[in-house]
Amino acid sequence: MPLPPLTLPTIRHLVRRRPASPHPFVRLPAPAGSPAASGLPGLPGLPDLSAKRVVDLLGAAALAGLFALPLLVTAALLYAAQGGRVFVREPAAGLAGRPFLTWRLRTDAAGRLGVTLKRCALDGVPQLLNVLRGEMSLVGPRPEPRTDRADRLFVRPGMTGLWQVSARSDLPWEEMALLDRHYVESHWLGMDLAILAQTPRAACRHRRS
Repeated sequence: MPLPPLTLPTIRHLVRRRPASPHPFVRLPAPAGSPAASGLPGLPGLPDLSAKRVVDLLGAAALAGLFALPLLVTAALLYAAQGGRVFVREPAAGLAGRPFLTWRLRTDAAGRLGVTLKRCALDGVPQLLNVLRGEMSLVGPRPEPRTDRADRLFVRPGMTGLWQVSARSDLPWEEMALLDRHYVESHWLGMDLAILAQTPRAACRHRRS
């Protein structure tokens, strides 16, 4: 049975369904300066084994295997179309403001191929490497080089998120910021899975628009 589109009423319904008390599958935003906010687990030297991180690792590994061959073919086509570098790295602010570089396909001089990749958001597939490295999550606010909204730094930036599956670029900036804040304050595993399930449909919808 297909999931309903993640409209604002649906998002608020998901927020209301979030467990009121800590749950093994919920990762709440950590206070600034805490070990969790710095990207480290509660005990130094131990890996992050939260349910969200486990889903990120398993999902990113599966998607990397699925997209490996198409990515190689696309990279070859991009190289033939524009020459030079196929990948670019862009600065972003991660968990607790920690800076890192995101991976992305270079599409600025690839003509129609580049336009298609950007419209389908496939130029960001190399960010699976950032997810595997722990710099990003599959679901979270869009990575930005800097932000004046400190709440975004309580979670890892994501490859997809609430505003991407709601209406993509059709949303005004203020509503994108509101959806990011909804996610930061209320995210839980069920919301992440719903967003991931809606992402392919959102990409196809954007491709046809």
